[in-house]
Amino acid sequence: MIQIEQLHKKFGKNKILEGVNLTIGSQGVFAILGPNGSGKTTLIKTILGMVIPDKGIVTVNENSIKTHWKYRDDIDYLPQIANFPANLKVRELIAMIKDLRNRQGNDERLISLFKLQPFLSKKLGNLSGGTKQKVNLVLTLMFDSPIIILDEPTTGLDPIALLHLKQLIAEEKEKGKIILITSHIMGFVEEIADEIVFLLEGKVYFKGTIDTLKTQMETSNFEQAIASLLTYENA
Repeated sequence: MIQIEQLHKKFGKNKILEGVNLTIGSQGVFAILGPNGSGKTTLIKTILGMVIPDKGIVTVNENSIKTHWKYRDDIDYLPQIANFPANLKVRELIAMIKDLRNRQGNDERLISLFKLQPFLSKKLGNLSGGTKQKVNLVLTLMFDSPIIILDEPTTGLDPIALLHLKQLIAEEKEKGKIILITSHIMGFVEEIADEIVFLLEGKVYFKGTIDTLKTQMETSNFEQAIASLLTYENA
């Protein structure tokens, strides 16, 4: 369970999160949506302990993240932009992450799934953006943690890799995990998300199923429902 109460965060004079209240208490895929600057990445990084809130309470499995830092062992995280040493080889990076987390990972299946065998001896600086993203997915999904956070996971993926990603997310969901995802690809979100959380100007404006949002916005089209929500809240 992830519980967030009255979360506030600003950088300088910019208010990023303003009193966010959010409870994610069951298994499933939850998509955190919103326009650029709405606070999505800041919210994720606060859950991870990478951003310190100005006010508010965040608990993971009933443990405050301020006093129980080991909760992070239960989270696998894919950052929106992952920067690794360019001279490091792919297999060296995988081994390093296993060593840092002191856990054995199921990397062989993922390497095979994303067809990364030819790239294991190549340096990260010589890889395309799409191949780097596949490597990042291996690093994220090779551990069997109960919470998975994926920040824009589809970036740079070809159609086959995207199909594999959807398959992996479905498998992780079946294991009873909580999966948080941010994405600007509404078709991807509509296909995999059980619920969406819509952030606007640092506040939660909607939390619920896509069907509920469509009903409220009186449209059968998800993208139109999101657009209507933006128009409605800005009116």
